[in-house]
Amino acid sequence: QVQLVESGGGLVQPGGSLRLSCAASGFTISSYAMRWYRQAPGKERELVAHISNLGRTINYADSVKGRFAISRDNAKNTVYLQMNSLKPEDTAVYYCNTVSGFAGYWGQGTQVTVSS
Repeated sequence: QVQLVESGGGLVQPGGSLRLSCAASGFTISSYAMRWYRQAPGKERELVAHISNLGRTINYADSVKGRFAISRDNAKNTVYLQMNSLKPEDTAVYYCNTVSGFAGYWGQGTQVTVSS
């Protein structure tokens, strides 16, 4: 059974940092490119970062370039998102998933709130 468990979110002041984790089970992430997405209140889910299965190709949304870093540890079946210089507009629920997903399955996500 596929499961994605996101963690590491919280309340942080503008300019602060957080590190999100996505623990996968039921499949081996080394066979998949992985992505982080986010969904802010009243907005559609958007792609934040992408990493190929071996980590050789990485892409970011323009809004997070230079501030966020995606990484993966295939041995731990876990994907990470290091978020620095956080802004209020980064406030959202953050999710991870593969590129094509698993029949519409999404984990519960982790809430990130950037506020003073």
